[in-house]
Amino acid sequence: MKNFIQIILLGVITIHAAHSQNTIKGVVTDAKTTNGIPFASVYFPQLEKGTETDSKGSFTIENLPDGTYKLVVSSVGFTTFTSNVKTGLTNQLSISLNPSAIEMEEVIVSTPFHKLQSDNVMKVERASISKLKAEGALTLAEGLNNISGVESVSTGVGIGKPVIRGLSGNRVLVYTQGIRLENQQFGDEHGLGVNDAGIESVEVIKGPASLLYGSDALGGVLYLNPERFANSNSSEGDINLNYYTNTLGYSTNGGFKTSGDKFKFLIRGTYSSHADYKTGARERVTNTRFNEVDLKSGIGYQSGNFISEIRYNLNKSKLGIPEEVGLQSKDRTPLEPYQEITSHIFSSKSSLFFDNSSLDVILGYTYNDRQEFEEHHHHEEEEVPGEEEHLEEEHGEEHGEEAALNMDLNTFNYNIRYNLPKLGNFETIIGVQGMYQTNKNFGEEILIPDATTSDFGLLATSHYHLEKFDFQFGIRYDIRSIDTDAHGEITDEHYIAAIDKNFNSFNASFGTKINFTDHIDLRLNIASGFRAPNLAELTSNGVHHGTNRYEIGNSNLNNERNLQTDFTLEYKNQHFEAFFDGFYNKINDYIFLEPNGETLDDNPVFNYVQEDAKLFGGETGFHLHPHPIDWLHFESSFEIVFGEQNTGEYLPLIPASSLTNTFRVEFDQDKKVVKNSYGFITLKNVFDQNNASQFETPTNSYVLLNLGLGGKISLGRQELNLNLSVNNLLDESYYSHLSRLKRDGIYNIGRNINFGINMPF
Repeated sequence: MKNFIQIILLGVITIHAAHSQNTIKGVVTDAKTTNGIPFASVYFPQLEKGTETDSKGSFTIENLPDGTYKLVVSSVGFTTFTSNVKTGLTNQLSISLNPSAIEMEEVIVSTPFHKLQSDNVMKVERASISKLKAEGALTLAEGLNNISGVESVSTGVGIGKPVIRGLSGNRVLVYTQGIRLENQQFGDEHGLGVNDAGIESVEVIKGPASLLYGSDALGGVLYLNPERFANSNSSEGDINLNYYTNTLGYSTNGGFKTSGDKFKFLIRGTYSSHADYKTGARERVTNTRFNEVDLKSGIGYQSGNFISEIRYNLNKSKLGIPEEVGLQSKDRTPLEPYQEITSHIFSSKSSLFFDNSSLDVILGYTYNDRQEFEEHHHHEEEEVPGEEEHLEEEHGEEHGEEAALNMDLNTFNYNIRYNLPKLGNFETIIGVQGMYQTNKNFGEEILIPDATTSDFGLLATSHYHLEKFDFQFGIRYDIRSIDTDAHGEITDEHYIAAIDKNFNSFNASFGTKINFTDHIDLRLNIASGFRAPNLAELTSNGVHHGTNRYEIGNSNLNNERNLQTDFTLEYKNQHFEAFFDGFYNKINDYIFLEPNGETLDDNPVFNYVQEDAKLFGGETGFHLHPHPIDWLHFESSFEIVFGEQNTGEYLPLIPASSLTNTFRVEFDQDKKVVKNSYGFITLKNVFDQNNASQFETPTNSYVLLNLGLGGKISLGRQELNLNLSVNNLLDESYYSHLSRLKRDGIYNIGRNINFGINMPF
């Protein structure tokens, strides 16, 4: 397989395809007034190349290869335009956009054919990071809670893991920089491991996406779109500052990017620091403090029919692991126990375009170092005379302190796809994906043994378009092999036996989108998915300190397999939008922890077991934007999920039902001082969660009131984007059902005021 990949890469790099340097010119106008639209985005998603219109609505894009490519034109306050454009034939375009109060559409990247959401067979939730930040989220994981159907399992405010329709952990696959994120995500007590700076938007596939992404996409995919490069022959930069009153926290980042005709470059650095958060009862939760350093950079090249980019992300965080409401402190240095997590993510994406087809090659390498420091865990050896005190060993020592748990995870993955020539109304993609991963331990304690994991998958998917109907279907085969080393002596109580296991699965999906009328759309998708058991589920035999329980794995676990049906009905007109999303998810051999009533090492013993299960529910809501007062918006949405075993017992970590109502005003008038101003007020009602699993307790209802405002201020030639938001305005004391601190009687975060400023240059 490695030789096959090398041959493909060599072909991509060395091939010299004959090509023409094409230029597209045009003008974008308002269909109602015929006036040119300034600063509209004109973008070729496949080529990752675009520009903005000038003050008269005119644009020029040069250095385009031969072929037919999708063109997307968008501007705030107008309906997004999309059309296939054949370069070399059309040199002058005239594009009219219709005014609309609906937010402009973007191309969905996480699905295979990169269509607008209105053209997608599969419904995907998309949110810009700037919008989530304007709503006052401290972290990316917290911001995801504002996306329909998504919640977060949290340990304080610094540690959060996404939950999609009741499924979390390894059942939700995270993609960043176009590659799967591997950072020991099975762990309950560490977070997403990604900073929101340098990320443009997030897309959420709710439901099995194993056809597209393989194992671990059984519950859905969280797809993080990285910051775009600057438009051709332009440069830009910005500085961002955010302050949070509750944690006395601040986050600052700055970035710069520039692009020429062929080369492009960007870089962004971030530093964040937070003290312990304060609950609605005005108590600080000891050791919820955390610090984070993040660096993202990228370089791109485009010439004719070949484009390529390389990106790198360094993320280093130091997070306290909270256990109690104790010492009231505003200090920012985590106490023991705490963890240090360092990730290096390298990705490479190259595309070669032919007349009617294209080849995409995406490669990734991730190095993740996870260290946990516990109380009274220091060196017992005496210092060597004359040796400098500050010397550190490669793995785990810092000022005489040694990491009790120290794991290195190295992951190489590849994704090679060939977009076949279009045949009539058929678009087809075939591809190969895979991963090679090693886990090594360097600390005294282990959660999982040294292991090697290898994935390989083949896929084929097609999209068929008719005037009123769209169909999408595909099939995939995957195989995963897991090989672990034994740990300890066979007579030891904590002995872990070596395993050599193979898991395989066929998966398929079928979906259709039907345009009943100009205003009513229906989507129906049926898809299967699978997840191979992870190393913790197969091999655990010890105390899991982050959850205070003794876990025992099961090497005989089978694949989790599911079949989910999704139904979506949408209505849209000029003043009103409404939707209903329903799902039914049948999961065979669902893996979960079950207490056996015993105690080891002063901790209750939990076994990994399997049982068939089902989840069902959905989301519904509407958006009212009455004409002619298009600046006024009222949005309402309701979410509900049920999760049950076939035995009748409830599944753990199922989010409570919630109703969210938002009043929002937006003013796009071009004033001299203030532009694009907005304001909102949100009331979120979270209902009782009485359907708790056998080792959970029910959770009472609560109400959160949030508000915010912002806008763009012009100070001479300098523009500033300002925002102010207040979350939990009434300082409510409450427990989230998905908070891991709930069992210790620790409330979630109280009132938090966020001040944000963005200064472009």
